[in-house]
Amino acid sequence: MASDAHAHPFYLSKVYGDAEAERRRLNIVCAGSAWNNEDFLYNENAAAAFPMALCFAVHPQLSAFSANSSDIQNSLSLLYQLTAENRIDAVGETGFDLFNGEFRAAEKVQDELFEQHLCVALKYDLPLVLHLRRAMQKIFLHTHRLKKIPALVFHSYSGTADEAASLLRRGVNAYFSFGTAILLNHKTAMKACAAIDAERLLFETDAPYQSPRGKEFSSYADIASVINKASELRYGAGKNSAAGELERISDENFYKVYKKGLK
Repeated sequence: MASDAHAHPFYLSKVYGDAEAERRRLNIVCAGSAWNNEDFLYNENAAAAFPMALCFAVHPQLSAFSANSSDIQNSLSLLYQLTAENRIDAVGETGFDLFNGEFRAAEKVQDELFEQHLCVALKYDLPLVLHLRRAMQKIFLHTHRLKKIPALVFHSYSGTADEAASLLRRGVNAYFSFGTAILLNHKTAMKACAAIDAERLLFETDAPYQSPRGKEFSSYADIASVINKASELRYGAGKNSAAGELERISDENFYKVYKKGLK
């Protein structure tokens, strides 16, 4: 079964009603990210019909609101409830988004939210899924505790291969997920994807977000293009057997991360 390490099934269903049928047809297990009750319940119901790792967190972009906003507080309350009820397989996506002035102004709120998510992941021994934009330096401040997390997933990894190696040397059990950015000529992502050890790679669509060029949204079917591009970056073009082997390794990595919910 192929794997998609990061997607938003509920929001994909809003733009592509046949998404779950496509996922079953393509035999893809995904890590479904959610941040509110409607979002999560959709994923939970979908997981009952076909395998899906369930992830939940307050998205760092919500920090543009006050930390005391009802959306953030409701989402945090639900996170505590779902972990206490053993209903999620990972905490995420959480992290830091310092891409623009609006988000940078909310950095303190993001710090507070990340601390709460990290404490939950540590308490319940859950993997942590990270959203980072222009914030790689923030993660190195927390490595002494992140190495206690069973697995750390960098969604749409935007760091360098050297930064990835540094985290691994520090004892962080990190995995680095690449998506359509490598199809869109993002040089840093392409270089990192080509250099990081395959045993640490995951691949994703972030469906329906981060659409490939010429498409209105990304979908589960795009995972094949991502893997083929990753194989080309690592081994050269036209080596179908290499792409198949890379997919096999990334699928094994996926199940290592989400072994709690996908047995």
